[in-house]
Amino acid sequence: MSIYIGNLPYEVTEQEVNEVFSDYGTVKRVTIPVDRETGKVRGFCFVEMETEADEAPAIEALDGAEWMGRSLRVNKARPRKENNDRNRGGGRENRGNRF
Repeated sequence: MSIYIGNLPYEVTEQEVNEVFSDYGTVKRVTIPVDRETGKVRGFCFVEMETEADEAPAIEALDGAEWMGRSLRVNKARPRKENNDRNRGGGRENRGNRF
């Protein structure tokens, strides 16, 4: 499972996030999504810890904590929802025969 970290400063790096979370256990991965069009950080990230036992103390300690001038939102990441509308190819399959 992953941890969601919101309200991050836009200049944050994976290394900085890793350093903060490594105080609570071994960090396996830090993922900082960027905007597809601008390439800029979107203001949130995901941290995967080595064990789920490491996640709870990190969440408890860092949720609401001020870091780099921002109040962090830290909680368990929710599973990604499948968006079936993306796979419809423009929606033409249900238009029927017009002529």
